Amino acid sequence: MPVSRTLPPTAPLVRLPPAEKVIMGVDPGTQIMGYAVIEVRGQHVRVLQYDVINMKALGSNHAVKLKRIFTRMLELIDEFLPDELAIEAPFYGVNVQSMLKLGRAQGVAIAACLSRDIPFVEYAPTKVKQAVTGSGSADKEQVARMLRQTLELPPIEEAPKFLDATDALAVALCHHYQQGNNVKAGAKSWGKFLEDNPGRALAATTTKKVARPK
Repeated sequence: MPVSRTLPPTAPLVRLPPAEKVIMGVDPGTQIMGYAVIEVRGQHVRVLQYDVINMKALGSNHAVKLKRIFTRMLELIDEFLPDELAIEAPFYGVNVQSMLKLGRAQGVAIAACLSRDIPFVEYAPTKVKQAVTGSGSADKEQVARMLRQTLELPPIEEAPKFLDATDALAVALCHHYQQGNNVKAGAKSWGKFLEDNPGRALAATTTKKVARPK
């Protein structure tokens, strides 16, 4: 569901500076996975798209769902050419089997980005909520309301699947707010990684990007 707005015909043409960064946010799920893509130009953030990967119709075959996540992630990557992936860490609940499945879904989404040499950053759910709403205990509805106010989003139906999409948007915005001072579980920032591994820089930049759609 594209969310970019069209200027009225009488509005003057405004030339924006080149995009500094395109960030993809992902809220992992085994039934519904939220995703969002934002474009950063200076202090201006524009939402390119936010939606979900709905896998409820795929039945109980977990492998089929993982394949769907990987395929759709590659499609989104090739369409929007994100510079970085921000992904929410699994919430540690009491159901071990659910946690294992959620971890696999997250891993497949990360693997799709790594296959295109896109670095990732992982954020705890409380970190995302704190960054967007100021409270680490905010619920999904509060996160969605704050995002609509901050990013001037058009009203959308408050269905569970859209709340997964706004959760993904919150992850992307949280990553933007970090301004390069990211802390992620089990991995360093991409800049720090290249600084510590100069020989990997060439390999990470061999994929040629085409011009992003306007």
